[in-house]
Amino acid sequence: MKLSTRGRYGIQAMYDLALHMQDGPQPLKAVAERSEVPEAYLEQLIGGLRRCGLVKSVRGAFGGYALSRAPGEITVGDVLRASEGDLCLTDCLTCEDACERACQCPSRRVWQKLTDGLNRIADGITLQDMLDDGEQMRKEGTHQA
Repeated sequence: MKLSTRGRYGIQAMYDLALHMQDGPQPLKAVAERSEVPEAYLEQLIGGLRRCGLVKSVRGAFGGYALSRAPGEITVGDVLRASEGDLCLTDCLTCEDACERACQCPSRRVWQKLTDGLNRIADGITLQDMLDDGEQMRKEGTHQA
């Protein structure tokens, strides 16, 4: 399994907004440059993040985008679902018509357990956790923001 660029870029952009939260709303161009995400692509992603209530837009000369809630209240799972859609490993878990054996397939239980674990982990990591990890990495000299 591999996340698409939507999920990876969504996480990068949200981390950037969390990192610069104290500086007020951030212009899309600045977020794109700092997080190394193409601006046109980020514009599409931000729309989905805004529709899911994770970011807000602020108009005006000092406008831009900001987190809609504190970093400790937004999980990686929230961002991934807003960017990627449902965090489900196989179609058979959400649509029984996807496989004729859906109700009697032992593999389906494996996919369900893996999906549940993925969601539990993603929902257990907040943007604040990422900020804390980034700070720890800077102290250790292994990361630059």
